[in-house]
Amino acid sequence: MSKTILVVDDEKDIRISLTGILEDEGYQVVSAVSGVEALEKLREDLPDLVLLDIWMPGMDGLETLEKIKSLLPHLTVIMISGHGTIETAVRATKLGAFDFIEKPLSLDKVLISVTNALRMKDLYTENEELKRVAGNEHELVGANELIVALREQIMRVAPTNASVLISGENGTGKELVARSIHYYSQRHNKAFIAINCAAIPEELIESELFGHEKGAFTGALAQKKGKFDLADGGTLFLDEIGDMSLKTQAKILRILQERCFERVGGTRLVSVDVRIIAATNKQLDEEIRQGRFREDLYYRLNVVPFRVPALRERAEDIPMLVQHFIHMLYRKEGREPKQFDPEALEALKRYHWPGNVRELKNIIERIMIMTSGMSITCDDIPDLHGGHAASLPARATLEGALSMSTLREAREEFEREYIIQKLEENDWNISRTAEIIELERSNLHRKIKGYGIDVRK
Repeated sequence: MSKTILVVDDEKDIRISLTGILEDEGYQVVSAVSGVEALEKLREDLPDLVLLDIWMPGMDGLETLEKIKSLLPHLTVIMISGHGTIETAVRATKLGAFDFIEKPLSLDKVLISVTNALRMKDLYTENEELKRVAGNEHELVGANELIVALREQIMRVAPTNASVLISGENGTGKELVARSIHYYSQRHNKAFIAINCAAIPEELIESELFGHEKGAFTGALAQKKGKFDLADGGTLFLDEIGDMSLKTQAKILRILQERCFERVGGTRLVSVDVRIIAATNKQLDEEIRQGRFREDLYYRLNVVPFRVPALRERAEDIPMLVQHFIHMLYRKEGREPKQFDPEALEALKRYHWPGNVRELKNIIERIMIMTSGMSITCDDIPDLHGGHAASLPARATLEGALSMSTLREAREEFEREYIIQKLEENDWNISRTAEIIELERSNLHRKIKGYGIDVRK
């Protein structure tokens, strides 16, 4: 569909000339001889662009521009003037004009300005659509009462600056909750910075969080800003904060209390305005009893506690989540959306989902890619209770061990499947898994290598 341009000029020759050149370029052109007529035309049919003369009898172009912008703030307007001055151009720009072209008109310049203006309008429209989609992706999908209560809690807490502590199993969507809080907060126009405390080596975590000065350590060739710097005015999400060392915890506590910090190797205090949202899959009260987490930091973070339910607690939401993931994939890759048979959805609802919503999303994406038909049946669903050893329930693992001919083979089979499942539950983080199953990290590494487990996946 071709773009429509409204030409507003009291000179007939100008209107005829602009109409001819624009129609030759494939645009639809509507014309008006005055500002009053232009406003009437806008009410009849909304154009994509307006070319507006400044010097017209009665209502001049600047007054017309002001009225257009009050009615249609996002309508793109290019001003035309035969007696242009810097003051006039500045005023037109302040009123919202996209460009300012002087007479006698250069048709090449007009076409360039029109092309740029329409391209900018398309980019604005695309940006608004992306914001709308991004907003939808921050929404928690589901009708289960736990999710409904969680959404209500988010809307109450988001406008405040209160610190939030989110608990829940791996894969339940803790970061999604954090992003949703930020999206509905007064900080939504500022940065949302996320950092996984468990994924960064202890010797680097402070540099990542607080930045460092030049020469602070070997390899620090220049000053580097940390996550707190980058999140200034916005939100910092500390994922898996239960894996943070006591030393770093003390520095986080200081920032919460004093709103300032020092970069690694520095002495100058850096002030920041950051809202902290933390998340963990651990029982922090138990971590406190074991001396691995500071009690004072816990109470500072746990101003508003959130709990994200496991997927098995809201299995009735699985059909809604499936549709959500299908549409996400459709938007991202342009794939034609497919439909799940009721029996296929029931099969998904019966599964335990140890990997929670993240595992469901991965399964749906795999099915959408690997299935050629438009209708998904039970036959198209991968064997959730086998094949992918990390998802094996305890009974299936036991049956595999019982099929072995010797005790040693059975023990090794069970141990291998047990290690894979625990790695899966901990996002394949070897250090965290070793701590949970109470095994030396080096010993776990040897077992992983000996059993041929590919942790790279």
